Amino acid sequence: MTGPTLPDDRRYAKTHEWVKVEGDELLIGISDHAQAELTDIVFVDLPAVGKSVRAGESLLVLESVKTVADVYAPADGTVSAVNAALTPHPELVNREPYAGGWLVRLKPAAPFDASTLLDAAAYRATL
Repeated sequence: MTGPTLPDDRRYAKTHEWVKVEGDELLIGISDHAQAELTDIVFVDLPAVGKSVRAGESLLVLESVKTVADVYAPADGTVSAVNAALTPHPELVNREPYAGGWLVRLKPAAPFDASTLLDAAAYRATL
């Protein structure tokens, strides 16, 4: 049996967030494994654009029919954009966790060290 689909163009946290470096910003979402564990996501409590966060702090909250889960910031920084499409359509996180279901863009306070997160193979091994 093969593991879950994991794009190789991003890094993964042990807490199931993914991070894709795009220029000087980080695009953040949750892994397919995480959305499957949460089941049907019914609400995404997006942070305000401009909110400052510290690495390891809760960035936002996802509510599913089963539970409430925090999504953690991978780096110190400022929220530069949120996926407003999730307000009317939180199910995008379930349907397209690596595309239309992205959560936020973060402008890191310092250059981002991607080596602090797992590559796809290492993350798959933790599942």
